[in-house]
Amino acid sequence: MTLSKVTGTIVATQKNESLKGYKVLIVQPIDLDGKPIGRDMLAIDHVDAGVGDTVLVVQEGAAAQQLLKRKDVPVHTIIVAVVDGLSVDIKN
Repeated sequence: MTLSKVTGTIVATQKNESLKGYKVLIVQPIDLDGKPIGRDMLAIDHVDAGVGDTVLVVQEGAAAQQLLKRKDVPVHTIIVAVVDGLSVDIKN
């Protein structure tokens, strides 16, 4: 799983038939301090996330198919949780 921030939405006039009904969001991986790392990704929203939300993202096609309960969906990345809070215990 990857900690990410939702930065935008995708609006498509044409979609793969099996993707109809699913919202596609743009997510940016972040570190534990909330700083961007890596590249933006497109992800299917499974938890009703919105722009500005911190989310957990799974990048595995089999996991996405299992969560959506469909084998015909061409998905690699899926949002599985909205993060309500984050606490990091730093010990010296």
